[in-house]
Amino acid sequence: MRGKFVMVDGLDGSGKGTIVDAMKEWAIDHGVNVLDLRDFCRENSRFPNEVEISSAAFIFSAEPTFCMVGQAIREELVRNTDTNYSAMTIAQAFSLDREILYKRVIIPALKLGKNVIQERGVISSLVYQPAQDRIQVSELLKLTGNRLALLNAPDTVIIAKVSAETVVRRLKLRTKKDDSIFDSLAFQRKLESRYTSDWLKTLFEKQGSTVMYMDTDDPKTPEDTKEEAKKLMDDLF
Repeated sequence: MRGKFVMVDGLDGSGKGTIVDAMKEWAIDHGVNVLDLRDFCRENSRFPNEVEISSAAFIFSAEPTFCMVGQAIREELVRNTDTNYSAMTIAQAFSLDREILYKRVIIPALKLGKNVIQERGVISSLVYQPAQDRIQVSELLKLTGNRLALLNAPDTVIIAKVSAETVVRRLKLRTKKDDSIFDSLAFQRKLESRYTSDWLKTLFEKQGSTVMYMDTDDPKTPEDTKEEAKKLMDDLF
């Protein structure tokens, strides 16, 4: 029996990480084995093998990944430096990272009946790269990793819904700065409209995904978001 695939996406600072961490807490509280791919890749600089995947009931993932191509994306391509990589270069890197992740972990895990919960995914590429530069969604969908992701679309998509102004305030308060090229208010406003667009929702619904929105804007607290995420896990699983 195929496992369930849940993807959580949204603006930086929208609370998507809080949602995924709460879902992980829910799984642990229910006594099931968890494989956190984020920690695994950081610690081992590789993806897990099939034996390591099969030992877990829930796998928690993120894009970009934390090893190989994903590490290069995080440490070089999206850093706010003078290098200025093009939107297409970044899109191609994300597509390759995604292709490796799906072939090595996501698809095998789902076939083994494992449940996968992922922070960010192909949604982010479809939202960010066209807003960064004049690159068409149709061009992005031609990239191998993106096509593979849509062919294996999540069962449930959760968009953390928050205003651009709120996320910019939150990002400024962070102790650990990502120093991302995407952190300006003007850019976040572009992203906000794309995340809530009808075309994005329709695209994933056509692939069989259920698309829902979780309000994470102020005055909602992280604890409120965690509670709502855990209630959603009760419904999904």
